[in-house]
Amino acid sequence: MDAAINKWAAVVASIWIQCSCGASYAFGIYSPLLKSSQGYDQSTLDTISVFKDIGANVGVLSGVLYSAVNRPGQRSRFRGPWMVHAAGAIQCFAGYFFIWLAVTGAIPRPQVPFMYLFMFLAAHAQTFFNTANVVTAVQNFPNYSGTIVGIMKGFLGISGAVLIQFYQTLFKGEPSTFLLMLALLPTLLSLLLMCFVRVHHAQSKDEKGYLNGFSLISLIVAAYIMFLIIVDIMFSLSQWMRSLTLAVLFIILSSPLYILVKAHEDASVPTLCSSTTPLLNDPESIEPAEKPTEIQNTRVQLTVTTSKDSLNFGEELNPIQAMQTLNFWLLFIAMMCGMGSGLATINNMSQIGESLGYTEEERSALVSLWSIWNFLGRFGAGYVSDIFMHRRGWARPLFMTLTLATMTAGHLIIGSGFPGNLYIGSVLVGICYGSQWSLMPTITCEIFGIQHMGTIFNTIAIASPLGSYVLSVRIIGYLYDREGSRTGQHMCSGTHCFMLSFFILACVSFFGFLVASCLLIKTRGIYARIARERHVVCEN
Repeated sequence: MDAAINKWAAVVASIWIQCSCGASYAFGIYSPLLKSSQGYDQSTLDTISVFKDIGANVGVLSGVLYSAVNRPGQRSRFRGPWMVHAAGAIQCFAGYFFIWLAVTGAIPRPQVPFMYLFMFLAAHAQTFFNTANVVTAVQNFPNYSGTIVGIMKGFLGISGAVLIQFYQTLFKGEPSTFLLMLALLPTLLSLLLMCFVRVHHAQSKDEKGYLNGFSLISLIVAAYIMFLIIVDIMFSLSQWMRSLTLAVLFIILSSPLYILVKAHEDASVPTLCSSTTPLLNDPESIEPAEKPTEIQNTRVQLTVTTSKDSLNFGEELNPIQAMQTLNFWLLFIAMMCGMGSGLATINNMSQIGESLGYTEEERSALVSLWSIWNFLGRFGAGYVSDIFMHRRGWARPLFMTLTLATMTAGHLIIGSGFPGNLYIGSVLVGICYGSQWSLMPTITCEIFGIQHMGTIFNTIAIASPLGSYVLSVRIIGYLYDREGSRTGQHMCSGTHCFMLSFFILACVSFFGFLVASCLLIKTRGIYARIARERHVVCEN
């Protein structure tokens, strides 16, 4: 298979793996069983959830492994993202399988620290899958890094909703079976497809058009799942209807194969480039003796043009060198403010709704729809920032500043407590939170280079659980308990329960906006050079 076609096969394989590896977003499905079967109190269950968040967000080891197995001079049999996928598959199976054994009673009840370890391993596998797919995709599509990262991160963001659809159709009321599915499905799928996820530097025809096709599919998946969530809330679907809707979802998720086939068909059609050389326009007009030389010159010219298509973004820095720069810490702090406040919001969404008098159905809908807003942010930020970078040369950190400013408004709306505030506020915060996960890896690549991209962006991702712990536990939890203690109860009702907390979160997001603005100013030279290089590529 031609290298250009292999590149699209890598995209399809990565999309399917991303759709299956977001099990950390489905914790609420099996957490009640975990609590009851092991005799945990709420504090212990919350601590297990913390280990889940740490495992799903701290992916430094996955980045280090990716850089180690893809460094220049590495022996060919040890090269490639497949080793990163294999490491993730082992952790995924081990983590969820031992949790399944514990909740079903197949093994003696493990001590709590062992359950912490199992949950950490299960969630940590997600970083290996994600790093292998995202970094490989950026290397395959350097000119559309924002778009491809948005696609990959978008499918990861919506994977929790996809897995829940499988659960509600096949295993509803059987969370233990769902845990076994989480142990087997991502593991087997990644092992089957990991050999297709490889780096191919060859350029292919109409890359932007094909990427737009994948983008359209991701939007269709998100819209379809949102439709299913809303319909299921309004009308309880029967089992045969659920089976039908799952079959349709499976067909939609299989549709990337159409783009792969289309790319193969287009690549098999010879393309005549009228602007390259006279030889390609009218080969019969050249004397036979001159053809070999002309052909060789043409190949050299095409090779030079192709090599210019792969832009060198920032200076290639290793993680230690990157951490010695101001740009690294500006990006880290901005992400701590944005990701931390967004994660703290979703972690407390149900309790906020309860304090404001939202019904159980409304609170469930808000939590379910969060994955849709998260997806739209992940996909939209990458896609839109690529458009403005290509057409107007806008620096990507500009979009980070815009989303943090919008997130500030979202926190203020949630804190205000007016009727319907959670519907508006959760949309704004959810979209802006998701956008950070798309913008941050792409900015990392553009500022610090692609060689150690996986390690560096996973190091910066530590800002998410760190910010969430400070804002969720030390601020939201503390202030909620303080308000509840004033009434002599553990529960708190009314707008005052979370008003001060979310005004503080708004201030934190605004501070992140100021830090991101500094990053925008600091990196304007890098993005001016990127814009010039893109202009040169387009001219050639």
